[in-house]
Amino acid sequence: MRIGIVGYGRFGRALGALLHEAGHAYRAWDPVTEIPADLRAAGLRDLADTHEALVLAVPIRALAPLLTELRPHLRADQLVFDVGSVKVGPCALLEEHLGAAIPHAGTHPLFGPVSLARAERPLRVVLCPSPHHPAAAQRIESLFHSLGCEVLRQSPEDHDRVMATTHALTFFIAKGLLAVGAGAELPFTPPSFHAIARTLESVREDAGHLFATLQNENPFASGAREGLLEALAAIHRSLAEAAETGGGEQLSIPDLGARSPALQEARDHIDALDQELVALLARRTELVLRAGRAKAELSLPVHDPERETAQLQDRRAWAEEAGLDVQGVEDVFRAVLRSSRSAQGRG
Repeated sequence: MRIGIVGYGRFGRALGALLHEAGHAYRAWDPVTEIPADLRAAGLRDLADTHEALVLAVPIRALAPLLTELRPHLRADQLVFDVGSVKVGPCALLEEHLGAAIPHAGTHPLFGPVSLARAERPLRVVLCPSPHHPAAAQRIESLFHSLGCEVLRQSPEDHDRVMATTHALTFFIAKGLLAVGAGAELPFTPPSFHAIARTLESVREDAGHLFATLQNENPFASGAREGLLEALAAIHRSLAEAAETGGGEQLSIPDLGARSPALQEARDHIDALDQELVALLARRTELVLRAGRAKAELSLPVHDPERETAQLQDRRAWAEEAGLDVQGVEDVFRAVLRSSRSAQGRG
């Protein structure tokens, strides 16, 4: 399937790279962004005339005028879908402009340029099918499957409700924390803040420009913000009352088991960390495969003994600094490197 990307901003470029890695040919058009000559379409009409599928990777505010300009050039055998983070409004625009005549659907890839660069997995996509075009939804789902994505089908309303209490609230909380200085360089932080710090960094790096869109274009975001503020205000009042009466507002924690809560807590944390380690190993393998493809282009061998020796020396030093068993850590990374060589050989 020949794929055209309308909009070559950060996400359009990242999606293009993902398509290329999966073996899909694509070209792009953007009136304001530089596009390599071999990937650049002559114009919007050229893109529509020569591609079977069109991905609309533009801001929501630009979607209506784009569809108005694009509609005269579309055919009934084509496929059109957007990739916005909000779905109620964009899906309504696709229905309004394309209706039953042009196959279309709404999608929201739950990944961005930074998460792709970090090889984070799994890649997930929410698909909001049009009731007029069930076959189009199946074709789009198959396309994302070919990119290694998991696809979840939802209505635009259900999607936006979930995003209001997750995506939009995450950005809202991050904005507030940054406003009070939580994202500044700090001399020390407790472990409980580390996950929040990673969230702040992710918001700033990956999609900080989406803040207004997530808050103002999602019809459920305002209610989610109001609910959060009411809950925080109630907690604030409870803490003030507790301070006056000598009582104590407590953070509820789950029951970790009657037999030995301390043991159960430790085991639960170990399981969670092991799950994170497996996810990190999957990301590392993806990066190893990417390096393998680069080696192949340069006709370089998979095995690089000098590089591996340097890697092991670095990791021994890191282990020593952390107060760990140096030989044990080296043994772990030797196993990781063997797995990496095997993956590159297969890839």
